[in-house]
Amino acid sequence: MTSAAVEILGLGLGILGWVGVILACGLPMWQVSAFIDVNIVVAQTIWEGLWMSCVVQSTGQMQCKVYDSILALPAERQAGRALTVIVALLGLVALMVTVVGAQCTNCIRPGKLKSLIVIAGGAIYILCGVLVLIPLCWFANIVISDFYDPSVPPSQKKEMGAALYIGWAATALLLFGGCLICCCSCSQRDDTSFPVKYSAPRRPTSNGDYDKKNYV
Repeated sequence: MTSAAVEILGLGLGILGWVGVILACGLPMWQVSAFIDVNIVVAQTIWEGLWMSCVVQSTGQMQCKVYDSILALPAERQAGRALTVIVALLGLVALMVTVVGAQCTNCIRPGKLKSLIVIAGGAIYILCGVLVLIPLCWFANIVISDFYDPSVPPSQKKEMGAALYIGWAATALLLFGGCLICCCSCSQRDDTSFPVKYSAPRRPTSNGDYDKKNYV
């Protein structure tokens, strides 16, 4: 019962991480304007994401524009788009695989195959966490490098947006959930083996025939 609860906990964390990746992918706040000038009164804030850029006015109005050309985007945005979409699809596959092999479902009879399927689902969750970590760290490195680069004008400096922090939290959930699923399933592999069936020995009677009770 304890292993099943840990497995469900790992699955829940994986689902939360998967939803977090989808949310971070759609948010336009991967890079935001950095206010480092003397004058702190600004009229607008610029958000830049994987799919669009937005301008938020001081009055609260916001205008967003989707990027016109994919090939004209920087390499980090193209890679971020590809990897986050792949992770979103892999997260769905991991969910289906884990549910099929979970101890709380009866899609497959208990045994070694069922345990291996659950381990595969946990491994896919871990792979999702590693893949989504690549664009997050890439964007963070660019933002930090440009911020401390004296050749970049202050008006063009950016800061890390909320989408990066949501993505890092989702990565932690995916990695931790996948590890829980794999560790729990590995510890239960011996317990979920097929039961051994014993048959009663057949003893001959005094007349040479076998006793009929051995066939019941």
